[in-house]
Amino acid sequence: MLQYLYISMKSFEKKFIQSIQIDNELLKIVREIGEYRGQEDLFKQQSPQTLDTLVQNAIIQSTESSNRIEGIEVESPERLKTLMKKKSRPKNRPEQEIAGYRDVLNLIHHSHEHMYLNSNLVLQLHRDLFKFSSMKGGNWKTADNDIVEVKPNGKKVIRFKPTPAWQTEDAMNSLHSSFVQSLAGKDSLEPLLAIGSYVLDFLCIHPFTDGNGRMARLLTLLLLYRNGYQVGRFISLERIIEDTKETYYEALHKSSQGWHEGKHDIRPWWNYFLGVVIRSAYREFAERVGQVETSRGAKGALVVAAIERLPKKFTVAQLIEKCPTVGIDYIRKVLRQQRLDGKIKSTGRGPDAAWMKVGG
Repeated sequence: MLQYLYISMKSFEKKFIQSIQIDNELLKIVREIGEYRGQEDLFKQQSPQTLDTLVQNAIIQSTESSNRIEGIEVESPERLKTLMKKKSRPKNRPEQEIAGYRDVLNLIHHSHEHMYLNSNLVLQLHRDLFKFSSMKGGNWKTADNDIVEVKPNGKKVIRFKPTPAWQTEDAMNSLHSSFVQSLAGKDSLEPLLAIGSYVLDFLCIHPFTDGNGRMARLLTLLLLYRNGYQVGRFISLERIIEDTKETYYEALHKSSQGWHEGKHDIRPWWNYFLGVVIRSAYREFAERVGQVETSRGAKGALVVAAIERLPKKFTVAQLIEKCPTVGIDYIRKVLRQQRLDGKIKSTGRGPDAAWMKVGG
């Protein structure tokens, strides 16, 4: 058991994180996130009318993006809206899994203050994630689950071998106790580094037969909430991860090499997790509030931000998909204003007409 405990802690081995040389760029990222965190209350006071729209949009985007990363999609944006509003019961497996994610996400948003990280909580959330599905959630994996890459020629290559099934329960218990201890006392870790390290270790253990990626994203939101970072309420972290999926997998691959021996380089993952995801979310939050303050309105700010994220040439259908809480008439109104401002131009007519960004 003593040997196993040594093996299972990984990123939270005694002094492992403290021994890592942190470069100036990562320090700047942590400092910038801290500054944004300090401005959260000010953002809320300046634009309280914006928050409901941002929250509703983030919940829908988070549910859709986190499931789409795993290849789980519904038939249309309209069907997604119906499921999110609980106006219809899920009718197939993709809808069942989306409904489960929706409920766990809402639970974290509303009850995070009373949710203390431990193995029982993680099992409960996983059970709830699959509560509409024929698959029974809430149990650690019972068989090993290698992470496999399928090459273009169909050949399968093992990219990473997670913790064996028979060690999973002990590994998760060890991870949770080590994480909690890392944030306690005078020698506590910077919470952002500790959260990033927890998520990496969770993904390397890969404790469930299914749902590991979705659980990692839900637990990211929970741990940020628990440590005073609320940006995930207003900006979809899952959507940012989906938009940077290749970078996500690259960083995860780099930082998982040598993980079993406790000799991994966690810095690529930290740079991605903190710089690409968390900092980007705070920057977007600040920009959205700023757009509202320039009298565009909350929904208008969402549409403008969506246009900025779309390719240079895009369709109204693509824009509707990015703005699930905004009606088509209002989207068209924003498009007309953007055209009058000389920022976009139309290249045709009808619902399939394309729009082109001007400049840039």
